[in-house]
Amino acid sequence: MTLQEKAALCTGATPWSTIAIERLGLKPIIVSDGPHGLRRSQDIESLITESFPATCFPVAAALSASWDTDLLYEMGQALAEESIALAVDILLGPGLNIKRSPLCGRNFEYFSEDPVLAGEMAAALVKGVQSKGVGTSIKHFAVNNQETRRFTVDAIVDERTLHEIYLRGFEIVVKKGQPWTVMCAYNSVNGHFCAENKFLLTNILRDQWGYEGFVMSDWGAVHDRVAALQAGLELEMPGPSPHRTQAVIEAVESGELDEAALNQAVERLLKIIFRAQATPKGHESIDIDGHHALARRIASECIVLLKNDQHILPLTGSETLAVIGEGATNPVYQGGGSSHINATKVDSALEFLKTRAEVQYVV
Repeated sequence: MTLQEKAALCTGATPWSTIAIERLGLKPIIVSDGPHGLRRSQDIESLITESFPATCFPVAAALSASWDTDLLYEMGQALAEESIALAVDILLGPGLNIKRSPLCGRNFEYFSEDPVLAGEMAAALVKGVQSKGVGTSIKHFAVNNQETRRFTVDAIVDERTLHEIYLRGFEIVVKKGQPWTVMCAYNSVNGHFCAENKFLLTNILRDQWGYEGFVMSDWGAVHDRVAALQAGLELEMPGPSPHRTQAVIEAVESGELDEAALNQAVERLLKIIFRAQATPKGHESIDIDGHHALARRIASECIVLLKNDQHILPLTGSETLAVIGEGATNPVYQGGGSSHINATKVDSALEFLKTRAEVQYVV
């Protein structure tokens, strides 16, 4: 490969894909947001666009309440099947940041305040997805526990707390699930941006945990492309970013960046690209009904009944019910932002209840 090709491979070609190198027969890999469903962009050239319909599975906040790793593995397989149908090579998830504050706007995407529970559940999901030849990207590495100032906040954490609380879940997934990729966070940890944090990306992730996949940035998380490569970040997203490619080329030519470090990054990328291409994609259809039934079964396993005074449940069919709230007809079943799914099917609690009892609906 030429220096130009190697530098370009380390930067996205579009918001959702890597470059293709026709003379080498190298095809791009396509990534898509998750983590509880596929937000596959209808136009990979556009960052913000409509997504294809996909099954919306329960969010991680619910999944952790099931304590059922077999269920997560099964869900992972379904996510992989939809990825294959929609020509996605790597699913950007799961997220397993610790729930440090109830004010974090993406807590619904994360499993738990317990790092072991988060790690075990995420590992099962990763293994399920990757069993079908689709990759995952565990995120956001690391200590990304709030949305306020998420791009600039510097998390100052002592070694013991860092390892026992904030890194433990990631360690479990890396060792048990062997995710194809890891996505770094926007924030800084102990004075260094995660994208350029060699202590996190090399000393811990690779040297201590033995990680063998590649590291990608969250979208726009890289501040210094050369420093990020030197720290252990192989793929900068999104693209295209020709000025970033040029910065790498100039750094190699000036001696600022050892070409051996660039070669190592390219080798790690190629290993995953070839692995992804071993599974043909885009030739199957989504089992909409089957996956919707699975999502419903998973949701039922996530429910915890805390109280049932006077044995109100289960309904017998003789009750008269008052269903109060707009959520009965417009259910809130997922969060927003990058994880929002264009759901193939959505059930109405009100319509279901009408089949079981006499309903009076009051907004």
